[in-house]
Amino acid sequence: MATLRDIKQRIVGVKNTQQITKAMKMVAAARLRRAQENIINAKPYARKMEEVLSHLLKSLGASNNPLFSEREQKSVALVVVTSDRGLCGGFNMNAIREAEELLQGELKNLMDQGKVDLYCVGKKGNDYFLRNDKYKVVGSYPGIFSNLEFEFAAALTNELTSRYLKDEIDKVVIVYNEFKSVIQQKVNAKQFLPIPSLANEDDENEKHIEYIYEPNQKEILDSLLPRHLKGQFWTVLLDSYAAELGARMTAMEMATDNAKEMIRTLQIKYNKERQSAITTEILEIVSGANALQNA
Repeated sequence: MATLRDIKQRIVGVKNTQQITKAMKMVAAARLRRAQENIINAKPYARKMEEVLSHLLKSLGASNNPLFSEREQKSVALVVVTSDRGLCGGFNMNAIREAEELLQGELKNLMDQGKVDLYCVGKKGNDYFLRNDKYKVVGSYPGIFSNLEFEFAAALTNELTSRYLKDEIDKVVIVYNEFKSVIQQKVNAKQFLPIPSLANEDDENEKHIEYIYEPNQKEILDSLLPRHLKGQFWTVLLDSYAAELGARMTAMEMATDNAKEMIRTLQIKYNKERQSAITTEILEIVSGANALQNA
């Protein structure tokens, strides 16, 4: 049976843990606000880029641009975006599980032939896939979320695009957590290359708009597509980071609440044990007094 000292030490330990989880929740909440602002600031640029590209493609068509060309999938690159740190609930395992489902399902034949190249962005996913020899990890990028910069998104986009244009890979898919709200993250498997349809939902409302392009439409399209891809990948990283912070904030809030409930339970147990000890002492005193009287 636990002594009063043991129970008291456990209460102190749980209170210390509660302070840590509460602090981590507050830190995640502060960082989440900034991450949400970054997403909000990035989306108007991405929307306008898609709008201009949509107009260009309606005039030129996508058939002549290799970045849109669907071809037989002989080799695929799978980019898995996870976090660098834990304590964020099922955030990392959800993305890893989605990636494994793709590798064991749709991409199984290619994976068995060693034709699936894994790019692991974030320490948790990188550590997971490197531990298993059956996965072919060609790109490891741990620690990037501690100082997330657009230059990283641009560099990795350039590498993937270059390999795609050289026919080294025929498709690029990104698996990541999309930020929906503080308590909700959605795992996405997004086709990155070839570029999916850029049809604009507002085309009907804007069909009378005419753009004047200089020097010409094709040159502008060729110039904008790399920027569009970099912007898309940057948005993925921002989404994943915000989703990570939301998941951590929720996990730490639940941990704090659980610690509070555990403290309450331990305090009740401590009071019962203390009351039992006091009762035992009183009984011993009474028994001793009675023994003296009867002596």
